[in-house]
Amino acid sequence: MKTDSIFYRIFQSIPSTFFELINQPPQLATVYQFSSVEVKQLAFRIDGVFLPNAADLPIYFAEVQFQPDKKFYSRLFTEIFNYLDKTELINNWRGVVIFPNRSVDTGDTERYTELLNSQRVNRVYLDELSSIEASSIGIQTVKLIIEPESTATTKAIEIVNSAREQIPDVATIREIIQLIETILVYKLPRLTQEEIGKMFGANELKQTRFYQDVFAEGKQEGRQEVKLETIPQLLALGLSIEQIAQALGLDEQVVRQAAQPKS
Repeated sequence: MKTDSIFYRIFQSIPSTFFELINQPPQLATVYQFSSVEVKQLAFRIDGVFLPNAADLPIYFAEVQFQPDKKFYSRLFTEIFNYLDKTELINNWRGVVIFPNRSVDTGDTERYTELLNSQRVNRVYLDELSSIEASSIGIQTVKLIIEPESTATTKAIEIVNSAREQIPDVATIREIIQLIETILVYKLPRLTQEEIGKMFGANELKQTRFYQDVFAEGKQEGRQEVKLETIPQLLALGLSIEQIAQALGLDEQVVRQAAQPKS
């Protein structure tokens, strides 16, 4: 799942979610503008930046990290300090890193201990958000990203039903449904558009370019998995590696790996 793009959409659509994640009043979102920024001179891109409309409020740098990376903190602080150096902003700053769990937080920290132990940096672990007593719609949507596949659809329906009960604005509800549909497409690529739409009682599916691209990518992953599952059967019928690769449109090395007995 492209978690950075998912979080970007969540923070754009429901910016109060970001401040809830770091135990700040969600009303702060009204005085911040969220965007993704690039330090062009060095080709660095920061996942998300919350820029305040007042000099006495800090800039928030948001980074989403779902893969172990030893150099993560080195890159993070390089990007932040270069951004601060290349702009004329005088605001203080805070860094927020979002991990799915602590096991992914494997970056080297020895040189950054003082920063990480200070109020400068807030590390959020999604699997520990259950301690939040009253989860908002935004927090529930974020937690859906790490929800087990077996319960993801049930949880998604619960979130949409809660949104319909709590949010009077139809446009906001529609955006939340689009976000949840996108998450499900990534998590459950074998679901069809019609199946996902019916979950929420939708008469028509979303036709935005972003959604269509995401769905196509998810389905492609699903088709690849189905192809790999058929390889042992084709081998049993007497087809060669080369014949199977040609028939399925796969690289021969991929077919050989799939043909190896699983230990």
